[in-house]
Amino acid sequence: MIAAIDEGVHETAGYLTARPSDFFAAVWEAISGAYSAMFRGAIFNYNLTEPAQQWRPLTETLKFAGPLILGGLGVGLAFRASLFNIGGRGQMLVAGGAAGWVGFQLDLPFIVHLPLAILVGMAAGALWGGLAGLLKARTGAHEVIVTIMLNYVGYYLLFWALTKEWLLKTPGSVNPKSPPMDESAVLPKVLGDQFNLHLGFVLALVAVGVAWWLLNRSTLGYRIRAVGENPHAARASGINVGRTYTVVMMIAGSLLGLAGVNQVLGTVSSGVSLDLDASIGFDAITVALLGRSRPLGILAAGLLFGAFKAGGFTMQASENISVDLVLVVQSLIVLFLAAPPLVRAIFRLPAQEAK
Repeated sequence: MIAAIDEGVHETAGYLTARPSDFFAAVWEAISGAYSAMFRGAIFNYNLTEPAQQWRPLTETLKFAGPLILGGLGVGLAFRASLFNIGGRGQMLVAGGAAGWVGFQLDLPFIVHLPLAILVGMAAGALWGGLAGLLKARTGAHEVIVTIMLNYVGYYLLFWALTKEWLLKTPGSVNPKSPPMDESAVLPKVLGDQFNLHLGFVLALVAVGVAWWLLNRSTLGYRIRAVGENPHAARASGINVGRTYTVVMMIAGSLLGLAGVNQVLGTVSSGVSLDLDASIGFDAITVALLGRSRPLGILAAGLLFGAFKAGGFTMQASENISVDLVLVVQSLIVLFLAAPPLVRAIFRLPAQEAK
């Protein structure tokens, strides 16, 4: 794809038969240049001399990866219970709005203000996700439809709140944006002010450990996995399937809510706005798929997608390759992960045996 959109490759393709070496050299230059630029933007910029600036791209990757990991955990946990939580955007918006209100409205010391804002945001996300689980448990409503509709409800609820000064609107402003967060409610930088990496990534790592323990070492995790494998057998063995649906969606909502908190109190602490989710709610689905809905896999996938985001901007700036190419790669990942029967048919692979 990189070679197909490169102007140098197009030019040398016009006389491919006369001088094929020029064509292949142009292809190599386009591909190696693009990947080198992505490496410089996502891991280590070897063109600079100051060590802090050289390693700054890695911190940007970790900053972008934090909310992706949290969102992927929220989606992946629901996947383990055979629930498709596509409502990450709504859960992030509601949680970000709630955490943001606490962040600028209350005047509290840091030791109280920041934890309170985080907990309120997670509670709002849990409430929004639990609503979908409750409807699934009580009425049998399909969680995909419910969570998609709740995305719109959450968006317009936040929009309404941003028009009311007693809620989120900045007094005297015509823009739908809240005041900036108080310093006592902002996630601190973990490597100093010269880097943008904040405590949100540490919270994401903690969430990975908690999710792993929950799924693999707790009774609730056993119930979640049992319901995901076969809800009828789980019900016959005495597991309350409806309650499990509600609880797992509440936990998933709290994790996605923490991703929204990460954005509002860390990455964009200048105020709550309607684009605070930054498409993370939908990217989290890809992260969960790539990580096979397992916490450690989601951690690795989140780091990869964080590198895509951080390196894509450098690739566009230095090599004139559109950052949308990253979106194409993400879409292809979803295609190949979500359609394994098609892949097996194309490459004539044997059917996967049941484990």
